Amino acid sequence: MPKTKLKSKVKSQQQANNQAPTLSKKELAAQKRKAANLRRELIGAIGQSLLFAIPFAGLGFAVGGPKAAAGGLLGMMTIVLSSKYPRQAIWAFLIYMPFSGTVTYWVGGGSPIFQLAKDGFYLPALVGLYKYCQTERKPLLLPKKLVPWIYLLFAYSIVVILFVNTDSPSPGDKPILMGILGLKVLMGYVPLIGCAYYTIRSKKEFLFLTRLHLVLAIICCALCLTQYMFLVTGRCDGTRYYSGDDLFKVDLEAKCLVGGSLNYSPQQNSIRLPGTFVSPWHWGWFMIANAFLTFAVAFSDPSPLWRMGGMGGMAMVFVCSVISGQRVATILVPVINALMMVMTGQVANLKRFGPIALGLGAILGGAAVLFPEVIQERWESLVSRVNASPPTGFIKEQFEHSTKYADLLGHGLGRATNSARAFSRTRLIETYYPKLIYEIGWPGAILFLLLVTVLTFLAFKAYRSLREKNLRSFGACFWVFILIVSYQTYWYPLDTDPVAVYYWFFAGVIFRLPDIDKQEQKRLAAEAEQAEVPQDKKKGRRKSGKKK
Repeated sequence: MPKTKLKSKVKSQQQANNQAPTLSKKELAAQKRKAANLRRELIGAIGQSLLFAIPFAGLGFAVGGPKAAAGGLLGMMTIVLSSKYPRQAIWAFLIYMPFSGTVTYWVGGGSPIFQLAKDGFYLPALVGLYKYCQTERKPLLLPKKLVPWIYLLFAYSIVVILFVNTDSPSPGDKPILMGILGLKVLMGYVPLIGCAYYTIRSKKEFLFLTRLHLVLAIICCALCLTQYMFLVTGRCDGTRYYSGDDLFKVDLEAKCLVGGSLNYSPQQNSIRLPGTFVSPWHWGWFMIANAFLTFAVAFSDPSPLWRMGGMGGMAMVFVCSVISGQRVATILVPVINALMMVMTGQVANLKRFGPIALGLGAILGGAAVLFPEVIQERWESLVSRVNASPPTGFIKEQFEHSTKYADLLGHGLGRATNSARAFSRTRLIETYYPKLIYEIGWPGAILFLLLVTVLTFLAFKAYRSLREKNLRSFGACFWVFILIVSYQTYWYPLDTDPVAVYYWFFAGVIFRLPDIDKQEQKRLAAEAEQAEVPQDKKKGRRKSGKKK
């Protein structure tokens, strides 16, 4: 290395060391005391959670054996610790959710306790954040202009439960419990807007969130690819040895490696994989949601390494959407990527769009060359399905059915919600807004539509106010996700994981971005001032030297 370069490198390192803040002995001692106090507090919280959990573990063992005991112990510890550390519980909730189906069926054996495990993180964390907001005199429901619409829909839903759900129940019905569960499904995750707002407090935490979801998407897709290879090579039988109509139905007994019920009958070209989720439908919408999230990292992350990771995530999501046999995902994932490129303006950004598009094209082209038969089978299956039941015709039929049997206030919350079938007989309606019309009538469906419209408009205003380039790009990606999910009606993703979580959570992230943007503007301004000070000092020394 030349001497001049070596000297300049040493000089720049010295300047960086001089600018780095140095802590006094008193400040270092204060930091150590704070860390020790936090450790003691955590140990005390774990001990307290064990005191609450041990009786529940004993009760679970008496009722359901060792698995129920383990579920009771871990569940109660999770509840206590989540209420004590709500922000950490929200992170745990986001990490656990993609694997909840695998844990439920491979660890918990389908136990109801394990099915409710994710809410063991969310609900106590919500209570903890509510206490924090009360102490700090801050609102939990955000933003202010959205809150009246939340209260209107909530009040209307209570009226439906009291006057419709309880009207002439059938023998064995539990209409109030059905209504409460229906309300939880309809609005239970709305407070995630506030949870996201108070959890994401800086750009560092925001980038951790986006990169975390990219890593989760890659891990889940890798597990799905392994699941597919296990089925193809015969390590898992799937449904290949079933007969009759069972060859085309998903079955929990056929589960393989991860996730829940699946269908794999190669002799009939029938395949529907659940990935890490409880069913193929949940897995399909996980891939659709991650088409947005992986795109956001690929085009918006400030690090070139993470942008390359985002490109790999996009490719894996697309490959899994093809091999999983989920036709909706097979159609929507490439369509979403194309829409995102146009609606976020990335097509014009050739510096980033060009390399990513070429790399993604090479990966997908290689996959097409390696697995031509798989792609041909999926394409033929997709075309035959669309010809047999066009999506537009199916949605129209569902609207006509719901309108035909609609009452003014609907038939009651939960009456068309699958998870509420334990409390009464439910009707299967496979599109979202017809389901709302059937359950809560036209007034309720219109109120919900107004709520998501106001949410979409406020999210648009929030992301358009951003000045920092990368944050604005991320905000655009999340807003397009909010826009599309708000008005789509095919199936009911807003009723189920993961979209029911991602929709409200990333809306809260969008509303947090303007505060993070202000932090970045202040930081940049401070750095600019620090850079100007040494130059002014040098000018002053030169002037004083000339006078001498």
